[in-house]
Amino acid sequence: MANTRESELDYVLGDTLPGPGEALDLAPGVRWVRMGLPFALDHINLWLLRDRLDGREGWTIVDCGITSDDTRANWERVFAERLDGLPVLRVIVTHFHPDHLGLGHWLTEKWGCRLWMSATDFNLARLASGSTVGMGGAAAAAFFGSHGLTDPDALAKIRDRADYYPRMVPAVPSSFRRLMDGMAIDIGGRAWRCIAGHGHAPEHISLFCEAAGLLISGDMVLPRISTNVSVVDVEPEADPLTLYLDSLARHLALPADTLVLPSHGKPFRGLHARIDQLREHHDERLAEVAAACRAEPTHAAGLLGVLFKRKLDLHQTTFAMGEAIAHLNALWLKGELRRELGADGVYRFSPR
Repeated sequence: MANTRESELDYVLGDTLPGPGEALDLAPGVRWVRMGLPFALDHINLWLLRDRLDGREGWTIVDCGITSDDTRANWERVFAERLDGLPVLRVIVTHFHPDHLGLGHWLTEKWGCRLWMSATDFNLARLASGSTVGMGGAAAAAFFGSHGLTDPDALAKIRDRADYYPRMVPAVPSSFRRLMDGMAIDIGGRAWRCIAGHGHAPEHISLFCEAAGLLISGDMVLPRISTNVSVVDVEPEADPLTLYLDSLARHLALPADTLVLPSHGKPFRGLHARIDQLREHHDERLAEVAAACRAEPTHAAGLLGVLFKRKLDLHQTTFAMGEAIAHLNALWLKGELRRELGADGVYRFSPR
């Protein structure tokens, strides 16, 4: 959902964006790359950090883009024109989602360097690249069906998407270096502290550089849209929304004037304001869900029109279902709602 309070944020570069295969200087030793995505959310921001590792000068890449010919071609142009003749020394990935990890195998093989990411997301990516994990297939269709999604065409398409993750992440490097909450990484002589976040991904890693006043926020803090927080079939009773909101609160300890480098949207200042906006947004959605459940026992599919005021394509519907279940589970696990399984095999929620 678009941010109605977006004017409270300061987009430091205005509407300036790096073009395909370009890299825009943001700060000393920090360059911004932007790659296309084949979704309604049509881009991802990637970052180049000037580095020195094991006595070698070069660059660290943060996040990779999906596996596609266009993404590879744009990376090749960046390598030829925007690395100052220096190599890539390591690849850091904030979390396992395809737009972030997709080309990680290609980048690390091309440059003979190590992948750095959290152990939880690395191992989930290894599993998902060879199967499905909450992304599609029969299990995902059955899970959404148990929460009220009955459209035969949508369910058939979800069943057919068993290769959704492997198509964009066909391989994961065989080895990695583990990132953990609180760890400090020396990148180019400056310390970048890892901040683990939960809810959007199992163990998302953001990077904060106090000396530069920069936060590479990944998907944890986005300026225009709310981060997707979903329940998926492999953990059907999860409460990712509470985990996400608790993770957001931890970012309030960072300086208010931190320059945020998000994975989607434009770099901005106004971190504390944006966290307040995101918390307000979810408070409003929780109130709407509770009100709908008070009116009558409700399933997640019945909430799509309440929570999302626009027409959704299949890709968006799967995320929307996951988000609706996340809001229901948050209220259920807090004891504010009751969950009952009907004779039709669908879970409905009502007040306690």
